[in-house]
Amino acid sequence: MLIEGICATESIAVLDVEASGFGRGSYPIEVGFVLANGDSHCVLVRPEPNWLHWSEEAEALHGITREILQLHGLPISEVASFLNEHLAGQCVYSDAWGNDSCWLGRLYDEAERSQFFKLEALSCLLSEGQCECWHSVKDQLQSSLGGRRHRASNDARLLQKTWLRTLQLTSGKYGVPSS
Repeated sequence: MLIEGICATESIAVLDVEASGFGRGSYPIEVGFVLANGDSHCVLVRPEPNWLHWSEEAEALHGITREILQLHGLPISEVASFLNEHLAGQCVYSDAWGNDSCWLGRLYDEAERSQFFKLEALSCLLSEGQCECWHSVKDQLQSSLGGRRHRASNDARLLQKTWLRTLQLTSGKYGVPSS
């Protein structure tokens, strides 16, 4: 299935969120995105005083400490404004829509702001055949990029490259017209 208005060689905007952990009480600590034109941005989020959940396992994965967030993170109102400024009116895609939409919801709710962009699941863009090859394409690209750190904008860029490479590999297959 191909979403109307997106051709088989067109890029998309992709967003990724790093969080304090998973599950109840977790919150966003970094938001990164790559626009369709390739521009990327990343912002650290200073936790609210009532945001207490912290997972050492999550910290080991992304390498962001509470101290880094206190020193370099932006207040949630500034993060919400920054995201709205860069993403307003766009449909932005995530490979972890369930988590990312919850974390963005928490950010915007606590900031008492409205979100001016739509977040959709990246999987809704993929045909069944494209879903079948997605993870192997992603793994190959990840290997070719070497030891890049697991951070929001890097992950968003990897997802965008995986999207484009998957489309190239499946162009003319699985009902996706070639361009």
